[in-house]
Amino acid sequence: MVERRMSVATHWGSFIAVVDAGRLVRIEPRGDDPAPSPIGPGMVTAADDSARVLRPAVRKGWLNGLPRAHDTARGADAFVEVSWDDAITLVGDELRRVRSQHGDSAVFGGSYGWASAGGFHQAQGQLHRFLALGGGYTDSRNTYSTAALEVILPHVIGGHPWSYQSRMPMWDEIAENCELVVAFGGLALKNSQINPGGLARHQTQNLQRQCHEAGVRFVNVSPIRSDVAGFLDAEWLPVIPNTDTAAMLGIAHTMLVNGWHDEDFLRRCCIGFDRFASYLVGELDGIPKDAAWAAEITGISREAITDLARRLITRRSLIMVNYAVQRADHGEQPIWMSVVLAAMAGSMGRPGCGWGAGYATMDATGVARGRAFVATVPAVANPVPDFIPVARIADTLLHPGKTIDYDGRRLTLPELRLIYWCGGNPFHHHQDLHRLTRAWQTPDTVVVHEAWWNTTAKFADVVLPVATTLERDDVAAGFSDPHLVAMPKAREPAGESRTDHQIFAALASRLGYEQEFTESRSEIEWVRHLYEQTRAKLGDDAALPGFDDFWRNSTAELPALNGPFPGSFEDLRSDPQRFPLPTPSGRIEIFSEEIDSFGYEDCAGHPTWFEPVEWLGADLSDRFPLHLISNQPASRLHSQYDNGGHSLKSKISGREPVTINPLDAESRGIESGMIVRVYNDRGSCLAGAVLSDDVMPGVVQLSTGAWWDPVQPGLSGTLDRHGNPNVLTGDRPCSRLSQGPSAHSALVDVELYDGPLPDVLAFAPPHLEH
Repeated sequence: MVERRMSVATHWGSFIAVVDAGRLVRIEPRGDDPAPSPIGPGMVTAADDSARVLRPAVRKGWLNGLPRAHDTARGADAFVEVSWDDAITLVGDELRRVRSQHGDSAVFGGSYGWASAGGFHQAQGQLHRFLALGGGYTDSRNTYSTAALEVILPHVIGGHPWSYQSRMPMWDEIAENCELVVAFGGLALKNSQINPGGLARHQTQNLQRQCHEAGVRFVNVSPIRSDVAGFLDAEWLPVIPNTDTAAMLGIAHTMLVNGWHDEDFLRRCCIGFDRFASYLVGELDGIPKDAAWAAEITGISREAITDLARRLITRRSLIMVNYAVQRADHGEQPIWMSVVLAAMAGSMGRPGCGWGAGYATMDATGVARGRAFVATVPAVANPVPDFIPVARIADTLLHPGKTIDYDGRRLTLPELRLIYWCGGNPFHHHQDLHRLTRAWQTPDTVVVHEAWWNTTAKFADVVLPVATTLERDDVAAGFSDPHLVAMPKAREPAGESRTDHQIFAALASRLGYEQEFTESRSEIEWVRHLYEQTRAKLGDDAALPGFDDFWRNSTAELPALNGPFPGSFEDLRSDPQRFPLPTPSGRIEIFSEEIDSFGYEDCAGHPTWFEPVEWLGADLSDRFPLHLISNQPASRLHSQYDNGGHSLKSKISGREPVTINPLDAESRGIESGMIVRVYNDRGSCLAGAVLSDDVMPGVVQLSTGAWWDPVQPGLSGTLDRHGNPNVLTGDRPCSRLSQGPSAHSALVDVELYDGPLPDVLAFAPPHLEH
């Protein structure tokens, strides 16, 4: 046996792939990674499993040209394998027909998702370049992860939606300067396994340890104790889900009435505090938002709220808010209120203190403020101006022509006749999958690039098999990661798989613009070209090796990014006239005249407590008394490699684990290891019970990403055998401002499942005809 060892970069870290005679033998962590992710080694079992899409396949009903009214529902039909020539002809002809009959906006190319690591083979970039050159497409705006945050922060602190990443304290600054960190929504270390674009080595865990060793104290305000690493010895304040804003208001009221707030910073560096203070003390609605009021809503005691307010102003403090809290009804409010609370607490704009968001969400946030320039595939301007908020895809399909609000604008939802999905999984990301099933039947055609027969592939009309990260040449450049990592092809693509670029090049050739798309370069020529562009742009100071040396040695160090970083809170504190923020006032907008002018009843001109549609204080909790937290999984990235070895080991009798507090389990006769049914009026799924007091009573935790496995595919409302929480979550916007998802506002109940246990078929391909 002659083994080859190849450099591999993924969203969850860099590894060494060991290959023998084209067969992937194992994946090993790199020796210089202090906290390698276990997801990497688990990729081996999925590389050649039975779920791989090996040849182009077309849904039988679509291929036979059945009228949509009489067609077999997407998701339940058989597929017919065809040649690449036939597949390219079918897709090319359908793109031409839809554009000519319905216009370019009838083609949807939002294709939200992480796809695979690598700068050249970035799936969305390839798709959007192809569709833009062909005439344009309807795009999506924002992300499922952070839609509410992305829309609210430019109003409050100004700048690009993601500019806060370079403006908040880094972990090393926190260790050196901060005394108290209060983390709303927790600080789950499991999420820091990942980095979009690729990752050389993990740093977050060691940086958090340095903070603890430096004496920084942590407070975890979350329904889940394990949302903070055990080695941080964090104080846990269990909070009723979706009530973080009320908790912050109670702390702020305590500061205000005791005169503990930072009046100087609020006067010089903020605008609108007086109007907010009137709301806080109850002048506007007759309800003081005091500690007792907050305690009644949040489940955190009045004494704990008062004590936390005192500690925040007497210690050098940092308010952290995680992404999870804004994926909920009125999700903009905890983000906005966390900025206001930090401004009041006295540490805003001081080294290592103040405010930040999304720490530990990626091994990038809080690690570095950015990275040096790295060349990417040239983007092509989209001739179609239409877009939809990312989480409104089902609404768009079900209600074309409907007008909705979005960030002060009125949008008309377009009629989508062809969906082209490349590098994503809507049947993972989207809420209320039964509603999405109904919506997914409406377009004429759905084209999907996929490596495995996951749910999105099974719900497509044309499935084109694509190569994985291990099966193509590329260069990884992660978000804020100061490294380039070579990704030489470790093995040939499985079956007849092609890269996304090869597929689009063939389609562009059929449609008459191959040269414009490829620029007459092969894939390895593109990779070399982008690397040399990066090297030339950075110049001699970067001292990047030539491409051949880089390709042999697998990594190269990028120069440090030293700023300046616009919108600095430290600069604002020092001189708000000289260093204004990019907001209308040049200051932190505690009250936003612009948002107030929109007139939204679900998003006022200042941070406000709005009762969620679904929470444990709602009347619906009489029927569904448990709040569902559908957080990110530890065993995979979203739904990626759910069929990998690491994710499969986490299953219980083949089902996704659901964590239940022992008190809730005891009253239902549930013990660890039992299969339970989690349900509400939207749907139900099976899961394996795990009992733990890390989850507060009244809450259950079922991570996202288990491939949806309906008992009757294509039938809305059917039982999911595998444990996908999005059969339970509601598909409604968190507000008219952002139209973001509200996945974490969902009530359910859990019962012991005592029926015949159905086989899990999530990883089985559909019936294939030749």
